[in-house]
Amino acid sequence: MTGIAFDTVCLVGIGLINSSLARALRCHNLARRLIALDASETARATALRLGVVDEAYEDAESAVAGADLVVIGTPMGAFPAVGAAIGPYLKQGAIVTDVGSVKTAAIRDLGPFIPEGVAFVPGHPIAGTEFSGPENGFAGLFAGRWHILTPPPGTDDDAVQRMVALWQAVGAQVEVMEPRHHDQVLAITSHLPHLIAYTIVGTAADLEEHLASEVIKFSASGFRDFTRIAASDPVMWRDIFLNNREAVLDVIQRFTEDLTALQRAIRWGEGDVLEQRFAKTRAIRRAVIDAKQA
Repeated sequence: MTGIAFDTVCLVGIGLINSSLARALRCHNLARRLIALDASETARATALRLGVVDEAYEDAESAVAGADLVVIGTPMGAFPAVGAAIGPYLKQGAIVTDVGSVKTAAIRDLGPFIPEGVAFVPGHPIAGTEFSGPENGFAGLFAGRWHILTPPPGTDDDAVQRMVALWQAVGAQVEVMEPRHHDQVLAITSHLPHLIAYTIVGTAADLEEHLASEVIKFSASGFRDFTRIAASDPVMWRDIFLNNREAVLDVIQRFTEDLTALQRAIRWGEGDVLEQRFAKTRAIRRAVIDAKQA
């Protein structure tokens, strides 16, 4: 895709993902006018000061009424309220998408508010950092990363293809997937790792004071990686776990069973069992690197 893809783009919630998308759209000249809709006066002021958007509003009508593309990037717990706020002002022919991590919930909470004549193409960029806010976005966030689209049955194919082209234009690889399947896949590749990181760092925080201080002082690379993940936005991740509870609880059960097996192998000195498991997981790491997702 070259040139303007959408005349006016409204970014609902101008945090890390949407501010990065705004920068990427501007960098690749894919939108003429960028508008932010955000309840936070600080976020709006920051986005304007940094030139991330051209206009920023607190009320939905001013922000959404003329938008050709609306990208919802708020925490998922706010989706029903966001849908109710923007629904009456969406113009005919517009496309609505989102960047939430649980697609069945996005369709459940936003779908009822999308009027006839407006296409709804839910999406999820598999990209991010532990930082939040418009000051931390950057145009290259999506380069080489996957963006998954989960259009509900009956979605206008032209709208889907326009979203495929847009995300490819900002550097992403695009996959179209069934929403429930997306949620199952992300439960293991993203949601469970975050839950484990929050748990491990929380355990360290609850240690006796002298041990906790030494954990921080002598942090090895593994623990440092966990602290990076555990520094992610707590509101966003609260909403992810609550909205994908079925798939997350399933993978927690599987993980618990695997952890119990490793615990048993350590207790009984079964070195061959440990080595076989570690060799298998090492191969997964090589596959991730080969896929250029490391």
